[in-house]
Amino acid sequence: MAASSNKVIDDADPSKGGLREIGSQAVWSLSSCKPGFGVDQLRDDSIDTYWQSDGSQPHLVNIQFRRKTTVHSIGIYADYKSDESYTPNKISIRAGNNFHDLQEIELLELGEPSGWMRIPLTDSDGRPIRTFMIQIAALSNHQNGRDTHMRQIKVYAPMQENVFHRTPNFSTVDCLMYSTIR
Repeated sequence: MAASSNKVIDDADPSKGGLREIGSQAVWSLSSCKPGFGVDQLRDDSIDTYWQSDGSQPHLVNIQFRRKTTVHSIGIYADYKSDESYTPNKISIRAGNNFHDLQEIELLELGEPSGWMRIPLTDSDGRPIRTFMIQIAALSNHQNGRDTHMRQIKVYAPMQENVFHRTPNFSTVDCLMYSTIR
């Protein structure tokens, strides 16, 4: 179920589409990193900092949730002009219950990315996936670069209406009379 970069959505503000960022609910780990260029820099909301891998490819970002979670899309910020040979040109996004059953759900080939790319993660019916774990693998870089830079990664889920804070629509006077708790 692989796709090319034509599935990437160029959308600067996902909250307008009814999405919320849920990356803080996950445990993040990396296959490797240079000191001072790890998860904290990948998640600090600054496009001036980045994660830099330090080892052999593929370079992995693992995102694990404590419970099965609905994930609508992944946002990745990349900047070819700043990072050149450190910029990934082939990325695999995998999902599953744990490290041992990951399935590739997207395979992206990127030109010279500059800015946010949002990649929808859907099942075979076109619905957002439900998963315990997501893995982003940088399979290769531009100019045959060895280490990878990723400046930011965001994980988006659909906003869910809280049924406990919703007021029911009563139509009779008898029901309306008792609809407010004193």
